[in-house]
Amino acid sequence: MLPPILQNLRIPVVAAPMFIVSGPELVIAQCKAGIVGSFPALNAREKDGEAPVLDTWLTRIAEELDRHNQANPDRPAAPFAVNQIVHRSNARLDRDIEICHRHKVPIWITSLGARPEVNAAAHDCGGIALHDIINNVFARKAIEKGADGLIAVAAGAGGHAGPQSPFALVQEIRDWFDGPLLLSGAIATGGAVLAAQAMGADLAYIGSPFIATAEANAPQDYKQMICDSGAMDIVTSSLFTGVSGNYLAPSIRKAGLDPDNLDSAGAESMSFAEGSSKAKAWSQIWGSGQGIGAVRDIQPAAARIDRLAREYAAAKARIAQL
Repeated sequence: MLPPILQNLRIPVVAAPMFIVSGPELVIAQCKAGIVGSFPALNAREKDGEAPVLDTWLTRIAEELDRHNQANPDRPAAPFAVNQIVHRSNARLDRDIEICHRHKVPIWITSLGARPEVNAAAHDCGGIALHDIINNVFARKAIEKGADGLIAVAAGAGGHAGPQSPFALVQEIRDWFDGPLLLSGAIATGGAVLAAQAMGADLAYIGSPFIATAEANAPQDYKQMICDSGAMDIVTSSLFTGVSGNYLAPSIRKAGLDPDNLDSAGAESMSFAEGSSKAKAWSQIWGSGQGIGAVRDIQPAAARIDRLAREYAAAKARIAQL
């Protein structure tokens, strides 16, 4: 059974946190439209000597969602989530954990390492911890270390996607785990959301379609490239971060590289330190999952969620008639 905070969503969807792209504007729009909005804590960056921007973002999100709830008691906003990159190169982790704990962030999403102390901090402030994994071994470790739920990142997902079929990954996890399970991987329609549930997941985890929204913190060219591309335009490479990820081939060509002949990089080169020269060097290489063939225009996040809700209801009705 899902924890109360993940129940009563308009549709069973959590918006994935996306590097650079996800910020307060997008999160607030997603939550107001009835799905869980999220952002990576590392997206909130400040210059040396300035007050933590993460503190400001969390205050703004909480206040705007509270105003929405007071004005719309019959249509309250969904909760929000913050993603913590727990990789050893993230020098901000301890500070960001303290800020999220102080703000009582309701949903914590952890990536690139399972850390018991992060899960404990989430629980101590009344939140839940979801950990993203790419295989069953990592799934077991995450639960052993105190995560409440799992995000199965399957083949076709944007960002640091796993190589396994969603069918294989979900069935192996459900063989032993009956807690909250989210599925990521080329989910871009309401029918795909229902398919994720039929497969055994509780909720769908959707990122790339929200790049092409008015509220996304992405260059206009990036948004348009999402609309103009499809699954065949996605390239998998470890070159840009040291971990295998999915990227838009047109952006790779635009950077002067051949997407069909890319070098690889080892995990030892992965770094989430602020001001990373590697991050700056590849800032125009744009990530995406394979589901973007369903995205054909740039629109407000609420309109995209309205469409997902209509498609989800239509898929349920269609299946009921079989």
